[in-house]
Amino acid sequence: MSQATRRGAVEEMPPPLRAEVRLLGSILGQVLAEAEGPELLADVERLRHATIELRHTRGPRAEELLAGVVAMVDGFDLGRAESVARAFTVYFQLVNLAEERHRVRTLRARSQAQASVPESLAVTVAELQAAQGEAALRGHLEKLEIRPVLTAHPTEARRRAVVDALRRIWELVERLDDSRLSAGERADAERGLREHVTILWRTAQLRQERPDPLDEVRSLMSIFDETLFRLVPLLYRELDRALAGPDESGRRPPAFPAFVRWGTWVGGDRDGNPAVDHEVTRATLEVQAEHILLGLEAATRRVGRSLTVSQDSTPPSAELLASLSQDEAGLGRRAAEIRQRSPGEPHRRKLLHAAERLRATRLREAAAYPEVDAYLADLALVQDSLVRAEAPRLAYGELQHLVWQAQTFGFHLASLEVRQHSLVLQAALDELASGQPLSEESRQVLETFRVMAELQARWGLEACRRYVVSFTRRPDDVLAVLTLARQAVPDGTLQVDPVPLFESRSDLEKATGVLDGLLDLPEWRQWIESRGRRLEVMLGYSDATKDVGFLAANLALYRAQTDLAGWARANRVDLTLFHGRGGAVGRGGGPAGRAIRGQAPGSVAGRFKVTEQGEVIFGRYGNLSIGLRHLEQVASAVLTASTPEHEAALAEAERKFAEEAALMAQASEAAYRDLLDRPGFADFFGRVSPLEEISHLRLGSRPARRPGGEAGDLEALRAIPWVFAWTQNRCNLPGWYGLGSGLEAVSRRYGGERLRQMNAAWPFFSSLLDNAEMSLAKADPMIAGLYLRLGDRADLVELIRDEFRLSRRLVMEVTGHDRMLAGRPVLRRAVDLRNPYVDALSFLQLRFLRELRQGGEKGRLADLVLLTVNGVAAGLQNTG
Repeated sequence: MSQATRRGAVEEMPPPLRAEVRLLGSILGQVLAEAEGPELLADVERLRHATIELRHTRGPRAEELLAGVVAMVDGFDLGRAESVARAFTVYFQLVNLAEERHRVRTLRARSQAQASVPESLAVTVAELQAAQGEAALRGHLEKLEIRPVLTAHPTEARRRAVVDALRRIWELVERLDDSRLSAGERADAERGLREHVTILWRTAQLRQERPDPLDEVRSLMSIFDETLFRLVPLLYRELDRALAGPDESGRRPPAFPAFVRWGTWVGGDRDGNPAVDHEVTRATLEVQAEHILLGLEAATRRVGRSLTVSQDSTPPSAELLASLSQDEAGLGRRAAEIRQRSPGEPHRRKLLHAAERLRATRLREAAAYPEVDAYLADLALVQDSLVRAEAPRLAYGELQHLVWQAQTFGFHLASLEVRQHSLVLQAALDELASGQPLSEESRQVLETFRVMAELQARWGLEACRRYVVSFTRRPDDVLAVLTLARQAVPDGTLQVDPVPLFESRSDLEKATGVLDGLLDLPEWRQWIESRGRRLEVMLGYSDATKDVGFLAANLALYRAQTDLAGWARANRVDLTLFHGRGGAVGRGGGPAGRAIRGQAPGSVAGRFKVTEQGEVIFGRYGNLSIGLRHLEQVASAVLTASTPEHEAALAEAERKFAEEAALMAQASEAAYRDLLDRPGFADFFGRVSPLEEISHLRLGSRPARRPGGEAGDLEALRAIPWVFAWTQNRCNLPGWYGLGSGLEAVSRRYGGERLRQMNAAWPFFSSLLDNAEMSLAKADPMIAGLYLRLGDRADLVELIRDEFRLSRRLVMEVTGHDRMLAGRPVLRRAVDLRNPYVDALSFLQLRFLRELRQGGEKGRLADLVLLTVNGVAAGLQNTG
């Protein structure tokens, strides 16, 4: 990018965003000078200007500049190099904050303008009403079900202390947006901003200890406390307004059931994580229940205290009065105190009684609710009484928000799902059959089932009933869950739902065969009938992509969706596909709405279940406005993808391009495996990336490798560090390698125009190209080349470079773009502006890696590598 182009990119930046970036950058500069003197700020500025100039220069002069930047970075002593790396890392954290604030500002502006926003519920409802009529729309809404499952997969690189510091900075910048501030208030906000940027600068970026599973649970609860609890009624109210109109919304009961249900693997996923045992699973749900009960109690008190309508203006129903008498008998002194404070206000008293019963439920006291349905019955009683008293706005306003929160979260907050490897389950069965004493691992398997039964008895069946079987390859792998559950809880009180997880390309191809085998088993047929012929099947995106490459894996996953949807129709099974997507494109990430609309025909059918991992959780749900927009887009896409017209168009495209898809998959997998199967590739990968250093980054409780895996064993390496390492060295290889070879095979046989037709007519293919284009745009040949030199394998470097050039050229030809991300100017501008700053961190990381591997000060250098890992992750807004 030339200097003129960069200036243009800066000028294209919306003025409010540009002003906030400059404000925060200026304050950071002041903080650096105050903390370590003007020399630090001067060094940061020298490196910043040098990397910007390097980005704008080509030819021999670029080689001179490159050597100059390397010499500059090498010339810093370790203390100064660390400070410079921290400066760029904190800068990116502040820029990310400013960009997130601008997203919120844009969403608010759209809402205030009452414009038609694409992928909103208002627009989708109007389109479905016009195209299909009211009855069809109601049918779609009755079936709508969205299940985000939050996981602890370690891809959130920031410490919680850093997140909290940034939240305080956000609040102060928000305050400065208020034009009503007096001069003194504005000055105080600016002082506070300088103070909290100083705190951020002086806060350690690296965790000192690896978090344990309950630390991860508590981190997740912060998202619930700050956004999720309030987000759910906002989403439902958006749909209610779209259906009823702004005047009628809140005057009548909602015309749809609550459709969001949260799940979690945090504290339940023990596949390869010995830190998660049955005690952790028990404690996890206790933490979750504590948070949701506190949330419901506080919200119920708030609504109750505001409901000061008198019995004269709003007469209570006979049923409400009878229930008040029952409450008083159970609550005793507390009910008497409420009566004394709220005489003549029966509706208010009833809600305050409900709040007291929620407190009793949390503390396990006598007046506790037996289950969430009893609490919902009390809310319904108040609503009914208000409607009879001709006060429907009081029944279906804030009180309806409480109903939605209870319906969505229950008393357990999120359904805790257990996951274990199929081999562990089979080993437990073998040990039980042998009659010998059980190993600790097998004992844990049985104890986990017992804890599941205990949690169901305490918090309801949905609290913990799903058991995901990793690496499902045979019917027996799935049936093992039922067999072991019966062994552990012989009285039959445990209701467990096995969820087969198909991960590798080979396993995906055999998925329907495994399910056919299950239907041949009497015990399975009995189980599936007992569940109303409902079944969940999980598809793993990460391991498939690591196994055969980006393009072949995505096509294999699409074929698996098609096959499973057809299998479900043929066998009268009500199927939910559970998508195990990661944050990065190389693990199935990317915009959710486009991915849903691109799924195989019949595979959505009104339901969408997906994992939300690591930094994706905070990125999508850390802010109320952004979380609402994301869930609106998901709900909109699920509704659209479930219409007969959309399914028919997808089926036609799938049929039309089936041969081309098969050819692409074959060619791309061959290219990908040719690279990975070359002798010495694993060692090369370890040398050209900070793989081993990332393995020591204390992101989460789960190890980077599966049990028994050692350094250099790519098979045992988990997909997250695989993707993370390629992101750090700026190759982004898992998000595109093999794509060019696949596209070229189709172009040679059918012509380039065929690929353009596929892009125009097949949503799956256009979404795939969109994601690959983003990966290719974030890959950087100059910086990646410096890392690849560390591997001392010119043959492998040449393969990677050739595939990159081929992929980039063909993606632009198919999309018709003259440069990467031409169709997404906002993202392109962000990548262009960020690159020189990320480059600075990459140069520092290269220096630290080189010195570490040459036997330098091991502990210090390893920490410095990890510091730059955090910084590059913040700059690229991607980990794994």
